[in-house]
Amino acid sequence: MLAPILAIGLGLAVLPVASAEPDDAGQPAVPAPGPVELSAPVSGDANPAAVAACGQFADVLDATAVYYGDFADALETYAQPDYQDPAVSTSNVTGRTALRQGAGVTMSAANTPGLPPEIANPMRSWSWGATKLLVKMGLRGGGESLNSTANEMNNDALGVQEACAAAGTHA
Repeated sequence: MLAPILAIGLGLAVLPVASAEPDDAGQPAVPAPGPVELSAPVSGDANPAAVAACGQFADVLDATAVYYGDFADALETYAQPDYQDPAVSTSNVTGRTALRQGAGVTMSAANTPGLPPEIANPMRSWSWGATKLLVKMGLRGGGESLNSTANEMNNDALGVQEACAAAGTHA
């Protein structure tokens, strides 16, 4: 129902590592692999403003994807969102808080001196989308309204990520 994807592929970076007990108690346990740390290389000639701003935006995407995703998951259990349900209510508050903080950090990153407009403009648009989404959540909006704003934010996030990559860094 809801598309809680705020950034393409970011969900893979936060998935827990699963492990299982061996079937036969006589066989040694094979340790589960440790978490995979994904780090994109930064070009040696990357604009320092882009490196800083894109890094901040990457952190924002990680946090907002988790908290908005929790809210979206809570909503998906109902044909009509039940904002009286404690799981929905709690995740709504934490999701809006994450979006509010993320919008502020993103707008600040977009205003980094020397940041190219190719990066700054989609960051500003993402920040505006986050603000729009948190207002809709506060007004207890329905699935389609939330989905359309989340999709707009996904497009903006992709624009930032592509512009950061073109600048020799990552978001």
